[in-house]
Amino acid sequence: MNAKTRWTQAWLVLAAGAICLALVLSTSAQVKTETTTTSGNAAKEVSVERGEVVSVTSNDLVIKMENGEIRHFANVPESARATVDGKELGIHELRPGMKLQRTITTTTTPQTVTTVQSVTGKVWHVSPPNAVILTLEDGTNQQFKIPKGQKFTINGQETDAWGLKKGMQISATKIVEEPVTVSEQKRQVTGTAPPPPPAPPADVPILIAQAASPAPAAAAPAELPKTGSFIPLLGMLGLLSLGTSFGLRILRKQ
Repeated sequence: MNAKTRWTQAWLVLAAGAICLALVLSTSAQVKTETTTTSGNAAKEVSVERGEVVSVTSNDLVIKMENGEIRHFANVPESARATVDGKELGIHELRPGMKLQRTITTTTTPQTVTTVQSVTGKVWHVSPPNAVILTLEDGTNQQFKIPKGQKFTINGQETDAWGLKKGMQISATKIVEEPVTVSEQKRQVTGTAPPPPPAPPADVPILIAQAASPAPAAAAPAELPKTGSFIPLLGMLGLLSLGTSFGLRILRKQ
C-alpha cells in the first residue's frame, strides 16, 4: 500500500468521524425532551438532642449531652445561631453552663421524575429489532437504537420495529419514569442561660455588748442627823435602874 492510499484512507476516516459527530449533534436538536416531576405525601421525623455547654474555644464547641456523652463540635460556622432565652446568639456568645436543645426535622418526599423523549422522521433504513435510521425534518439521517418493547405510531396505528418499512413517516415516544426520594433537614437550636449567681449577703451591723457601769455607792453621812441623839437612851437606862432598886427593896422586906 503506497503513501497516497494511506492518506486517502486517513481522510475517509476523519470524514466519517465528522459526519457521525454532525449526526449526533443533529439528533440532539431533533429529539424533543420533556421532564416532569410529581411528588407524593411527605413524611416528617423529629429528633431532639439536649446538652450543656462545657467550653467554647474559638469556633470549637464542647457539649455534655443529656446521657453524659461529651461531644466536640469543631469549626462551628459564624452563621450558626442559637436562640437562648429568646435572643439569637453566635458561637462566640455561648457560655459554659448554658442548656442547649437541638431539634432536627427531617422531611422525606417521594417523587417520580418522568422523562418523555419524542422524535418524528421518515424511515430510511431499519434493522429490526435493534436500530432504525430516520430522515429527520432538517433532511439529515440519524440512527436510533430501538429499546425493547418500543412502539411506533404510523398513520394513527401502533406497530413494532418489524412493521417498519422504508419511506414510512413515523413518530416515536420514549417514556422513562424514575422514582427518587428527596430529603430535607431543618435544624433549630434553642436554650436557656444558667441562673445568675446568688447575691452576696447584705452587711449586717454588729452589736457590741457593753457592761453596765455599777451605780456609785452612797457616801456615808459624816454625822448622825439631829433626830438621832443619845438622850432618850440615857433616860431609858435611868428608869430601868430605878425599877431594879425598887424591886430589891421589896424582896428584902419579905
